[in-house]
Parts: sequence; C-alpha cells; structure tokens
Amino acid sequence: MADEEHHRPFEHRSLLVVSTNYAPELTGIGPYAAQLAEHWAASGADTHVLAGMPHYPAWRTDPAYRGMWRAEEHRAGVTVHRRRHYVPPRQSALRRAAFEASILAHGLLAPPAVRPDAVVSQMPSLAGGIVGARIARRHRVPYIPVVQDLMGAAATQSGIRGGDRAAALAARAERFALRAATLVGVIHESFVARVAAYGVDPGRIRTVPNWSHVRTPSADRAATRARLGWREGTPVVLHSGNMGLKQGLEVLVDAARLAPEIRIVLMGDGSRRDALRARAAGLPNLEFLPPADAEEFTDILAAADVLAVTQRASVLDMSVPSKLTSYFVSGRPVVASVADEGGTAQEVRRSGAGLLVAPEDPAAVLGAVRKLVESPAEADALGAGGPRYVARHLGRDAALARFDALLTEALQEDREGPQR
Repeated sequence: MADEEHHRPFEHRSLLVVSTNYAPELTGIGPYAAQLAEHWAASGADTHVLAGMPHYPAWRTDPAYRGMWRAEEHRAGVTVHRRRHYVPPRQSALRRAAFEASILAHGLLAPPAVRPDAVVSQMPSLAGGIVGARIARRHRVPYIPVVQDLMGAAATQSGIRGGDRAAALAARAERFALRAATLVGVIHESFVARVAAYGVDPGRIRTVPNWSHVRTPSADRAATRARLGWREGTPVVLHSGNMGLKQGLEVLVDAARLAPEIRIVLMGDGSRRDALRARAAGLPNLEFLPPADAEEFTDILAAADVLAVTQRASVLDMSVPSKLTSYFVSGRPVVASVADEGGTAQEVRRSGAGLLVAPEDPAAVLGAVRKLVESPAEADALGAGGPRYVARHLGRDAALARFDALLTEALQEDREGPQR
C-alpha cells in the first residue's frame, strides 16, 4: 500500500457525523466529536457534521449563535451544519423531552444536503440517534451509533424530575436507534449488557474508548495556586465539569461544611450551579470557578491537591464521566465518590490513580482526602498512576485507530451485503 493511501484511508468517501454537541464546546462529548470528525477529514473523507448550537455545559446557547436557525461552518476541514433547538435552563423530564423533540424535528426537516457513505451518531442524544438512523436508511448506507451515555438508564438513575415516566420513552428511542445499526460502538464495556438487552447482537458491539484530548500540564504549580488565591498549606479539592443532577455535587458542598480547613472548588457550569450556590451560602471554604479555557485547564487541575469525581448512588451503567481522561493527565490523585459496581469505579481501579469511597457520603469523601493530605507520598504515587494509564490506554492515536477500524468494518459489511 502506498504511503499516501495508508494515511488517507477514507479518500473519496463522504461521512456524516450526527452529534448535538460539537466544538467550540470544550467539555463533555463535544471535543470527542470534533476530534473524530477532524481526524476523518484529515484521512481524506469529505466530512460533514450535523450539530446543535453550542450550549454545554452552561445549558445556555452561546451568545455568538443566539438567534440563528441554521448555520454552516468550516472548521479544521469539516463542514458543520448547525440546527437550532430548545435549550432548557433547568432539567426535568418534560424540558429534556422538549430539547430532544426540537433536535429531532429540525434534524429531520432540514438534514444536510449530502449523500454520505456512512453515518455515525454520537449518543446520548436520542434525537441524534434517530436522525442518524433515518438518514442512513434513506441513503441505504451503514449506520454506526456510538454510545457515550445511555439516556434510558439516565432517566431512571440520575434523579431527574419525572424520570421514571421518561425512562420507557427514552428506552424505546434508544432501542430503535441501536437496533437499526450496522455496528454499535460503546465507550466502556460496562455498557455492553444494556445495549445487548435492547436486542443488539453482542457480536455487533465494539468498544471504542474515549481518549485523553487535553494537553499535559506545563505551568509552575505554585504560581498557578498563587494566581488562583489557593494558599499553600490549605488542601484544595477540585471538581471540574458539568454541574448536573447525576453528579450529585451536594456531597462536596456538605463536605465543605464539615471541614472548614479544606478548600472545595467547583469549576464548570451546568443546570445545578445556582442550586449548589444556594446550598453553599455562607461557606467561605467553597469556591465556584467558571469553566477554564483549553490553555489553562490542565494547569488548574494539576494545582489542586485532590481531584473529585462524584455521582449519585443510583448511577451505575449509564455514564462514565469524560472528565476522568483529563484528570488522569494532571498527575493528581482522584477521589471517586461513586457506586462501587459502576463503570466509573472500574476505570478508577484500572488506572490505579485514586481512591474509591461510598457515593453521597461527605464523611467518606473527607476521610479519603485527609488520608491523601496526611500521606503526600501516597498521594504522589496515586497521581503518577494517571499519566501512566493515559500512556498505556488513553492515547489519541490508538483510540482513533479503533474508530477507523469500526468505520472500515461497517463499510466492508456494506459492500458484502447485510449479515444481520
């Protein structure tokens, strides 16, 4: 094979990625969708993305996109087709249903005017999964949903108001999108059983883990702490990312109330930010920071003493937080307040980069934090496990190669005819 053929395996192919979240969003699914699409564009494909308007994690439409109904952009070799949708400022089953319905309606009424050779959908967007399946069926091309979260399980497990009523509807939408697939990608093996329960042959499920998409820390740690006003000698526990229902961040607010000598920092945005601020009223040792930009993000992570990942006790098999890939890069130890049997706990154990404690238990969180503060050598040893795990398992090139293999297999099946 010629060298240029090796590096441009999808030359003369047209690909469509359906992802409600996309760049310039810096957290969550958006960065993965963008880097995947840009990778395929660099591999020779005419790559298009059907996306929503940037809104995550603030759950507010980016000011630059307000008032737009449709937009077409060219970003890093990718043509991005944006469609307007409702953005709920607060989460409930009804508001989430309106969000999904608006994405579905606009996506079906105004799909991109391209004929793809394959369609890849990033889920948990139920609407995105249905739109991707419908477009693929219309053009009789392979369809590959990639499961980042499972909304049917999320509706039950995350504690969203009205979630029990929404779970059955979400599950039906997921079943439609997944059973229509040529192949299904999942970011963690803990999702396989639930996807198979929707009637998908386990032999058609491929694990395609997320990768570490952030740069390694480079700034002087003491200088970053000084800039942020974090005094030496005061332990800093940092949570970065979405402030939603499933995160159960009340545990960190309550931990701050129990331990005034420890500084708790919540960095990010989300639908629960205002409620968390109200709960934290009068706590001088709890600080809210806006989302950090890409240039300083990992430097801030590395400046903390402990990085926290929290989930409600009910969250088991519907989500593995994308923040873990960034946490591991930072070289700081992780304290995970999560269900012991879930995928998040599996990742922390596998990495050797942190401690697991019971979910929704502020005293347990504080016990782990104090253990690490009192034993700096153990904290450093755990923190060092993160970059090693990234180097072995979360490399961008290896992860994107798995996606290449997934797409190649689906295209090959299309040439040979359906085997389902």
